[in-house]
Amino acid sequence: MNSRLFSIIRKEFIQIFRDKRTLALILVIPIMQLFLLGYAATNDVRNVPLAVFDQSNSPEARALLDAYRAADYFSVAYTAHSEAEIQSLIETGKARAALLIPPDYPVRLSEGNAQVMFILDGSDPSVAATSLSAAQLIGQNHATAILSQKVSRSGQNLKLQPPVSVSTTVWYNPDLISAHFMIPGVIGMILYAITAILTASAIVRERERGTIEQLIVTPIRSWELVIGKVLPYTILALFDTLEVLLVGNWWFGVPIRGSMLLIMVVSAIFLLSGLGVGLFASTIANTQQEAMLTVWMTLLPAIFLSGFFFPLEAMPQVLQWVSYLMPLRYYLSIIRVLLLKGVGISSILPDLIALTAFGIFIMGAAALRFRKRLD
Repeated sequence: MNSRLFSIIRKEFIQIFRDKRTLALILVIPIMQLFLLGYAATNDVRNVPLAVFDQSNSPEARALLDAYRAADYFSVAYTAHSEAEIQSLIETGKARAALLIPPDYPVRLSEGNAQVMFILDGSDPSVAATSLSAAQLIGQNHATAILSQKVSRSGQNLKLQPPVSVSTTVWYNPDLISAHFMIPGVIGMILYAITAILTASAIVRERERGTIEQLIVTPIRSWELVIGKVLPYTILALFDTLEVLLVGNWWFGVPIRGSMLLIMVVSAIFLLSGLGVGLFASTIANTQQEAMLTVWMTLLPAIFLSGFFFPLEAMPQVLQWVSYLMPLRYYLSIIRVLLLKGVGISSILPDLIALTAFGIFIMGAAALRFRKRLD
């Protein structure tokens, strides 16, 4: 090998191993991608939370519920006592599906023409499509089992009509259009990426050029410097939010059923998390490249563990617990509910409180560290 080329390669490796942060990122990011893609990148939905409104309270109805429990696609999470309660559970996202059993179910079943209603939340098409197929298949299998019992008891080999049928309906996105699910998620990704990446890069750029020292010696206070740096990106991110909303509604037909004012307020609250991550990255990075890599370390888990691409119900339980540490999870849940369901603030209050708490904590900690570094 050419000695000059060997010297350059050797020098580059020495430089890489001296830069501990970059080396750590190079080694950690592939492992993180492997585990995230291996476990989170799946549409194999299981344990979809199911609400049940059983108006018959009969052994026949309990047998039908046992069939849904045994299939592992649904988890009976709520017992409702009215259709209004069913609607509330689905609107708030606590239940992703609902089973309504009529009061005359045992009588209809004995007559051979029983029918139950299965309601699905279509705001997430991937979950709804899987649940729709599973609900129909489980119902058919249960009907076949009942029919087999009747035939065996009668001792005759007759072609009989299935005694129970499952009638399905999809709320909020009946055509299961993927764009209605993805475009609200794009808004969250834009807000997070623009605020975190650009904020971190802008502050580190000042440090690289040596102009940060010039700002420090001026009468400008540290909090004024922080606000002056992050406010332009806040305005741009909110403008991008409005832009994506309008284009998504006009071109893709994504409905905007909720209050625009509430949507913008929630988006502004979510910006606190993105700004905080960008500000914090700027305090531990010395170059723009390090700042970008640091932000990407937080961006990858946010993408895969927030429900942006893949349903949370399809992930292992451990990753579902970890997802509660991702502010993007709460924002995506809120923005999709506001756009597709048109609910009020009461339906999103738990997620909104969590999102606000995360934003205040992250932004406060990052601003405190930023001021200390300036001092």
